[in-house]
Amino acid sequence: MSIFLELGQRPDEPGPPIHGPASYPVDVATRLRDDAAIIIARYPDSRSALLPLLHLAQAEDGCLTPAGIAFCAEQLGLTAAEVTAVATFYSMYRRTPTGDYLVGVCTNTLCAVMGGDAILENLQDHLGIGAGQSTPDGRITLEHVECNAACDYAPVVMVNWEFFDNQTPSSARELVDALRAGEPPTPSRSGSLCTFRETARTLAGLPHPDGADDAATVGAATLAGLRIARERGMGAPAAEGPARDSTSDATGHEQAEAAEAVKDEPAPGPSADVPARGQTEETDPTAMDTP
Repeated sequence: MSIFLELGQRPDEPGPPIHGPASYPVDVATRLRDDAAIIIARYPDSRSALLPLLHLAQAEDGCLTPAGIAFCAEQLGLTAAEVTAVATFYSMYRRTPTGDYLVGVCTNTLCAVMGGDAILENLQDHLGIGAGQSTPDGRITLEHVECNAACDYAPVVMVNWEFFDNQTPSSARELVDALRAGEPPTPSRSGSLCTFRETARTLAGLPHPDGADDAATVGAATLAGLRIARERGMGAPAAEGPARDSTSDATGHEQAEAAEAVKDEPAPGPSADVPARGQTEETDPTAMDTP
């Protein structure tokens, strides 16, 4: 008996993982190179700038496109395959066009218990779209997200990765209605709400679009554990000092020279002289006397 397996895209995947224009117009590429130069200059190894450059490309297109992938590869001396491998790993890099406001509803355990599932279902009905889809006016993209690390004020909705705490189905409807009306409300933990592309540019490490100092605030629920610990005199144990060895008295210059001399050598493997972690002379068979 033979079995036929058809390989390819899943039914819900709209074409290749990253699709769109293959290159940028000359004026756009020139402008992006100026921004990229600022970002790359911050890193001793240029390829370390890949993640912020991907945000820069996303700020241009609203998602990652072959043009953005090619641009990042060209700036960093990487192949398109290397850039794509990174871009498709992280969920913050979008593969399909994204609206002005990316609305993410957390339905992980605590948010679900507190009503996250109901909020997502309500927004899907209210907007007439499913999770992962955008409204026809291009204002909102709705998605289901994993834990937002904001359980202290569950259930939480995020808009362009800004928190809106203690949500209910009705407050979430009011939130998206305000976004569609061009009247973005103030997030729970910061001073302003940017569009998706403005947020991506900020994540790339470039100046905030309006120059505002958007410092986050911390609520009482977030600090509850710290407050209780202080009231009860609780604290972390003191760290033990590092064991001294023959190199502990070396100067910083000598230590740097020693590190440079062995930086390309492989780490030593277990041996009679260098036992595996947790292995002692009593358990190391190479250290035992043979009859």
